[in-house]
Amino acid sequence: MSTRADAWPAGGIQPDWTLTVVPSTQDESGHDLPLSELDDRRLVEACLGGRIDAFDVIVERHQRAIYHLCFRFVRRHEDAADLTQEVFLRAYRGLRRFRGDATLATWLYRIGVNLCLNQVAARRVQETPIEEAPALRAAGFDPASQLMSAEAGARVRAAVARLPPKQRATLILRVYQDLSHREIAQTLGTTVGAVKANVFHALGNLKRLLAEEAIGKP
Repeated sequence: MSTRADAWPAGGIQPDWTLTVVPSTQDESGHDLPLSELDDRRLVEACLGGRIDAFDVIVERHQRAIYHLCFRFVRRHEDAADLTQEVFLRAYRGLRRFRGDATLATWLYRIGVNLCLNQVAARRVQETPIEEAPALRAAGFDPASQLMSAEAGARVRAAVARLPPKQRATLILRVYQDLSHREIAQTLGTTVGAVKANVFHALGNLKRLLAEEAIGKP
């Protein structure tokens, strides 16, 4: 919590310092609280304060969501597991850079998305060829609903993989990870307006790709 200029009497001398309140990781008796009772922010403080096992709790809380995020990008368990491990390794090494301007989950997503986009750009991921997947109707379907319906099958996943990187990342975070537009903006380092535009264009491109495949266009 920082001091505000309007909190001081008119004409008064304002201090040249700010007050920051750090959440306590101890109870009223001065004993360390069980790590499982700490929220993410206090787990970070505990870890930076020397309770290294606090990071184990962070991993336990978030590894499933991070794995699912990575898997949406790379579509292979081994790659997703490796990327998940790398996300937490980088998070641990850079924990002092976590400022708390976003949630810890959002910060971890940011690391994960950057790693996944680099991975996808570095090599072509082996996936089911779109022509081998079951056909979908050329019209009358909603891409967003298809995505949420039993993973929508190999054809939709293959089409998602063909989206531009930013559109793909935005769509995965919005549809699969259920992040809000604001959370996605924080994750990708962009604006809410840009996120909404990316979702709109991603769904439009996805529908076009599925329609083209359904009617046999190149």
